[in-house]
Amino acid sequence: MARGPEGFAPKAGVVEDMLRALVSDAPDIAQVDITTLAPLIDSANASPADWHRIASGIHAAYPDYDGFLVIHGTDTMAYSAAALCFALDGLGKPVILTGAMLPLTVEGSDGMRNLRDALAAARDAPPGVWVQFAGRRLHGARVRKTHSRAFDGFNADASVVPPRLEGPTLRLHAPQPARVAVLAVAPGVPDDFFAYAARNFDGFVLRCYGSGTAPETPGLRAALKEAQAAGHPVVAVSQCPEGGMALGTYAAAGILRDGGVIDGRDMTVEAAFAKLIYTLAYSSDPGTRRARLQTALCGELTPEAAPTA
Repeated sequence: MARGPEGFAPKAGVVEDMLRALVSDAPDIAQVDITTLAPLIDSANASPADWHRIASGIHAAYPDYDGFLVIHGTDTMAYSAAALCFALDGLGKPVILTGAMLPLTVEGSDGMRNLRDALAAARDAPPGVWVQFAGRRLHGARVRKTHSRAFDGFNADASVVPPRLEGPTLRLHAPQPARVAVLAVAPGVPDDFFAYAARNFDGFVLRCYGSGTAPETPGLRAALKEAQAAGHPVVAVSQCPEGGMALGTYAAAGILRDGGVIDGRDMTVEAAFAKLIYTLAYSSDPGTRRARLQTALCGELTPEAAPTA
């Protein structure tokens, strides 16, 4: 980014110059090649098509490199990290995303530190998709942006499962055009808001209260039933940044269970959204989709505990 008449906007050459300077001071890195995905965009404008551009570039160059570094804007970095986890099946090398809270062109930017750390992580990190930020390597399917200005603006819950789909060889999964949304319950939200989503979306992520409750209204109940009958998956996640879902804790969750809503447990909204998009492309069978959305694939959610005797 560089400052322009209307504010900060992407500028060609900024990252390339900084990376070349860093590589010249890193004798343990034999070669870094730079690919620019033109046109440059603010990450606020990123879409699933852009996830696929990144994933396709990694897939095409996969045999030739030991690791991959993705320079990305911070606003949607967590979405792209989660998407790459689901797109790159059988990933056996590190893919590192990083960026800066303060642009590289601004004095005092955190970008140089993040770039330096990300270069090291691309060489040393375990296979999987990671976000390297503010001195921390964060799980790509768990990461979320938690602060709009602080240099340590990202966080991720720990997981013993690496951020990668298990597979013998690398396979690329592509998202398909789909109408998917993120909707939130709130006191007094009109019922026709959810009815429209049930009729017009291929699926949606429903951000619920606390550990998994929603308003007990006839309109919401009917909308969830309509989405269920049409085979349009609804994934519930919590509006709380910590703790996740536990459907069944409160009676007020009955409307969700009755409507066939999928318990997203402790998935972030970013991971749930990306997983839903890739699941819709993975299969057209409602049962297969539901099973995949409920299954922990790459550490994006904590598996349900096995029942005890």
